[in-house]
Amino acid sequence: MNSLTLPAVERLARAAHAAQTDKAGRPYAEHLAAVAHGVAARGGDPEQIAAAWLHDAVEDHALTEEWLDTAALSPRTKAIVLALTKHPGEPPESYARRILTTPGALLVKEADLAHNADPGRLAVLDEDTRNRLTEKYARMRALLGLRGQA
Repeated sequence: MNSLTLPAVERLARAAHAAQTDKAGRPYAEHLAAVAHGVAARGGDPEQIAAAWLHDAVEDHALTEEWLDTAALSPRTKAIVLALTKHPGEPPESYARRILTTPGALLVKEADLAHNADPGRLAVLDEDTRNRLTEKYARMRALLGLRGQA
């Protein structure tokens, strides 16, 4: 089975999330693109970039876990997507542990957190939401052993 190309994964992710917006009301695909570009800028490989495009697809119910299981993607890409899929009620420590034990997942999560915590992105949110998310992202960075804001 041939793997989907990165342009095909991008098209699929954009289509799957087409109806979604982020907390600021922007098209959700902008976040996916920023994470994919962040992974590439951090030296990520094509499997990690594909996972970046799909990192929220199962969690947001844009695509199903069954779809992912049968998709023409590498086992590593699938594992990264599943590692980054939060489960309802899951403690942050368990989530962080899964990311840390899945090869390639930490780089994708680092790019995700960097875009989520971007001051320009947070600035358009109300103060309570901005403060809550800033604290949440800082805690996850600490659990993952990531330093700074980048």
